[in-house]
Amino acid sequence: MTDLSGKNALVTGASRGIGEASARALDAACARVVLSGRTGADLQRVAADLANDPVIVEADLAPPSAGTELAERVLAAVDGVDILVNNAGIPMRRQPHELTEQDVDLVFSINVRSLLMLTIGLAPSMIERGGGSVINISSIASLRGPLGRVAYAGTKGAVDAITRALAADWGAEGIRVNAICPGLIATAIWEPDRRNVPGLIERLEDSIALKRWGYGDDVADVVLFFASDASRYVTGEVVAVDGGMARVGAAPRRR
Repeated sequence: MTDLSGKNALVTGASRGIGEASARALDAACARVVLSGRTGADLQRVAADLANDPVIVEADLAPPSAGTELAERVLAAVDGVDILVNNAGIPMRRQPHELTEQDVDLVFSINVRSLLMLTIGLAPSMIERGGGSVINISSIASLRGPLGRVAYAGTKGAVDAITRALAADWGAEGIRVNAICPGLIATAIWEPDRRNVPGLIERLEDSIALKRWGYGDDVADVVLFFASDASRYVTGEVVAVDGGMARVGAAPRRR
């Protein structure tokens, strides 16, 4: 079993979905988890189930300087960070002709700028503690050309590039930087469509090699791998957790 005793982990976007599942997995491995997100009540709900003295730091990552300020607040609350899960982000489904400057600024401010500046702000504490692991939650939108998501796909392509570049910059300091690209994950953002669009679940399952949607735990298990010494010789990697959707053909379902 993975043992992260004595490690501090920050999870952004920890109030639901992949972030919540990751926080629970890290706590189960005995890490102390700092939960960050915009909705205090949801963070309190998650924290109530955690066993290792969790910390809540509410934050909106859209404003200028938000990433740097969150790093400062986290370091005021705990004595350093060993594991960072950059999960916070927003989707944006717009056709190219529908995009405005404001749309592009918003999605890049949260998905790219704040992610990068938060990571930079926490790196000195990781170095002081002997190294660490940064885990960026990207998307299969960075690996394939999704319809109507050009701005969102652009942010996730940037996250993948940031992952590789920071891995190069910080490898000598003992900081590993990797990214996970989830595919179709049955989180709250999909629930209205899953409930209300007839045949959607089955139709999308047919495009996946493993013939099922993913769940938060499917991603959280890979987060735990990157957080632990099991991945001690892995850095700069971008790993799809998508049932084969991005890179593998999907055979017809067996009837």
